[in-house]
Amino acid sequence: MAMDTVVLNAQSLLFNSHSQLPLLTRRSRTIKPLSYSINMSLQQRIVVPNKHGEKLVGIFHDSGSKDVVVLCHGFRSTKEATSIVNLAAAFENARISSFRFDFSGNGESDGTFQYGHYWKEADDLHAVTQYFRGLNRVVAAIVGHSKGGGVVLLYASKYDDVKLVVNISGRYDLKAGVEERLGKDYMERIKKDGFIDVKNKSVNFNYRVTEESLMDRFGTNMHEACLKIDKDCRVLTVHGSSDTVIPVQDALEFAKIIPNHKLHIIKGADHPYTKHQDELTSVVVNFIKENLHQEGGADS
Repeated sequence: MAMDTVVLNAQSLLFNSHSQLPLLTRRSRTIKPLSYSINMSLQQRIVVPNKHGEKLVGIFHDSGSKDVVVLCHGFRSTKEATSIVNLAAAFENARISSFRFDFSGNGESDGTFQYGHYWKEADDLHAVTQYFRGLNRVVAAIVGHSKGGGVVLLYASKYDDVKLVVNISGRYDLKAGVEERLGKDYMERIKKDGFIDVKNKSVNFNYRVTEESLMDRFGTNMHEACLKIDKDCRVLTVHGSSDTVIPVQDALEFAKIIPNHKLHIIKGADHPYTKHQDELTSVVVNFIKENLHQEGGADS
C-alpha cells in the first residue's frame, strides 16, 4: 500500500476519531507524502487488556527487531493519526519494530472517552509495555504526540523502565488551554450542571467534560512529575515554532526541568506538523537510532 494512501486515510481521522463525518472538507490540509511505503504484510492487530479489563487495540509493525517503539496518539485522536502512521512507516524503514495503539475510550479500544485522565493513559501504556516484555521484546522507546507527549513523560516519572522518551508537542501546564476549548465561563457552567458538552461545527455533540474529569486534569502536575524522571532516561522534546494549540514556550519549560533532555524546535511547524512530516519523522527516528544501545545519556 502506498504511503500517500495511508496519509490521506489517516488525515481524515486525525481530528475526527469518533465521528463518521469527514473533516477534510472543513479543515483542508495538504500533507506531503513521505518518500517510503508501509508494508501491510508486516502489520499485526493486537489486543492488550489494561488493568481495568478494557481491551486496548493496536497495530504491531514487526520489522524483525527485538526492540519495539510504542507510539501514543493525542487528544481525541487515534492510532491512525497522520503523524503516528508516518512514524510507524519511518521506523519500519529503519528496521525498528513499532506498536501504535488506541488509548481506552478512543478509536477501537474499549471504554468511554474521558477528558483528562492522563495518569490512566500512562497506565494503559504500562499494560502495553508489559505485554511486549512478556513476548521477550524490549520496549526501547515511547513516543507521544500532544496529549500523548504528556502521557509518555508521566509514564517515565512513574515507571522508570524505558530509557528513551520522545515528547512531541506536549503541554507543560495542564491548566492552560481549557478556556479556549470550553469557553470563558466554563467553571460556572460546570459547577452548575456538573458537565459541559463540547460541540463542534461538524456534529452537534463531540464529547462531555465532567467536573470530575476537569479536576483530574487540573490535578495532574507535569512540572512535579518531570522532576522525578531519572537522569538515565534520555528525553527528546520536539515542538513546532508556529504551534497555536500548545505554545512552543511549553517545550522550553520541559527543557529547563528534565535532567537528560534534548530540545528540537521545528521552524514554522504547526501542531499536527501539516507541512513538516518528513522533518518530524527524521528527527524522532534519528534520535532513537543514535541512542538505542548507548549506556546512559548525553547532555543536552
